Amino acid sequence: MPENVVIIGSGPAAWTAAIYAARANIKPLVFQGNPYSNVNKTNGTLPLGQLALTTEVENFPSWPAGDTREYLKTALKPDDPDFPYWVSANKPQPTHGINGPELMALMRQQAVNFGTRIESKDIVKVDLKKRPFTLTAHDGQSVQSHTLILATGARANYLGLPSEEKYKNRGVSACAVCDGALPRFKDKPIVVVGGGDSAVEEAAYLTKFGSKIHLFVRRDVLRASKIMQDRAFANPKIEFRWHTEVDEVLGDDKAGVTGIRAKNNKSGEKYELPASGLFLAIGHTPNVGFLEGQVELTASGYIKWTTLGRTYTSVEGVFAAGDVADDYYKQAVSAAGTGCMAALDAERYLGHHGLL
Repeated sequence: MPENVVIIGSGPAAWTAAIYAARANIKPLVFQGNPYSNVNKTNGTLPLGQLALTTEVENFPSWPAGDTREYLKTALKPDDPDFPYWVSANKPQPTHGINGPELMALMRQQAVNFGTRIESKDIVKVDLKKRPFTLTAHDGQSVQSHTLILATGARANYLGLPSEEKYKNRGVSACAVCDGALPRFKDKPIVVVGGGDSAVEEAAYLTKFGSKIHLFVRRDVLRASKIMQDRAFANPKIEFRWHTEVDEVLGDDKAGVTGIRAKNNKSGEKYELPASGLFLAIGHTPNVGFLEGQVELTASGYIKWTTLGRTYTSVEGVFAAGDVADDYYKQAVSAAGTGCMAALDAERYLGHHGLL
């Protein structure tokens, strides 16, 4: 018997879609990914999405400042052996409201409370050419479904340095809006890497918090739009370092990131800069490889929404939500919003085709 709806993903878009689908009694099945996969660990695609890689979350509505420990102890299973990779509520965590793993665990639990079924497997292949759709997991399990919600997200691009990996969430970040206001960056120098609109925007945003923003650009020109360049050049807190790359992230176990060893790729000179953080703005890679071209993508590789104000894709009955389709906002709350939309779109599709 085919499923009514399968949701692939485990970030805010996926869990919000699951909550809405479950409350509509269409019995969603979520493939959240394999938590023990080394590939997922390397790519930053473990279950719970990008938010699981962040610390404090201050900009998601409903979580103002305050100690949430007691609430978490009642809202979540204290030590779930099948879900060992979120921050346990029984382990005190200093927080300003809530942190990323906890927020995602709460979303997941809310979906479960309404009857969502979950498989901790990666979908590695799909057949969208005939109906019902067929999905194949990494262990060979095959599932058919009348509708599909793609909420696999987009992973931030990193440099690939071991020291960068070591200090992720301890000064190394790929989201200034998410992490820039943290106390560790207050009135301290910060390094941003990139030369496009995103990098310039991140640098400008971080000037609200840091004392000096060093923008590392590999070439001697920016790729950013003219208006973004003009704003950056006019900002006295942004210092441009041309032909410059990160050679090493410096720090210690107590303080996290304390500096960056830079390299001039033209002269070969290396030097150290004191810095409390490193922000990467060198793009994102949407997680669409398993689709093998069966769904239309945008020029930048994201799933294309084909109808204004809807989560429709180029394949009828397949919907997309969150950062796998959104290359502009890339926020947890906007991802959750499109997750809601995708679930409603799927429900209406099933009803219209007499599949409920």
